[in-house]
Amino acid sequence: QVQLVESGGGLVQPGGSLRLSCTASGFRLDYYAIGWFRQAPGKEREGVSCISSSDGVTSYGDSVKGRFTVSADNSKNTVYLQMNSLEPEDTAVYYCAADRPWLVESCTPRYFNSWGQGTQVTVSS
Repeated sequence: QVQLVESGGGLVQPGGSLRLSCTASGFRLDYYAIGWFRQAPGKEREGVSCISSSDGVTSYGDSVKGRFTVSADNSKNTVYLQMNSLEPEDTAVYYCAADRPWLVESCTPRYFNSWGQGTQVTVSS
């Protein structure tokens, strides 16, 4: 019964900020890699950010570097994605995913087995 639940999505104006949360249940987050991915209609799912919760090593997609920050609070079994300076191009359904870090070769969807249901982020004036 491994579950990941995203929250925090919504409508925000360009230049605004949102913080997404991904809370895990059924397993300890401490020793997993967590990825944030997004998918817009008609587009492929793309990697946004990944973090190894055990050591805090992070990576970011080129389009979000300097604007998004991923962090983990292992005591809450939660990973956050702080999104600043949001642009209309950031509009998508955002998903979190998890898998054992030794199975995650890069921050791409194919390496992640467990997925949340997604949360909609819309950036529009």
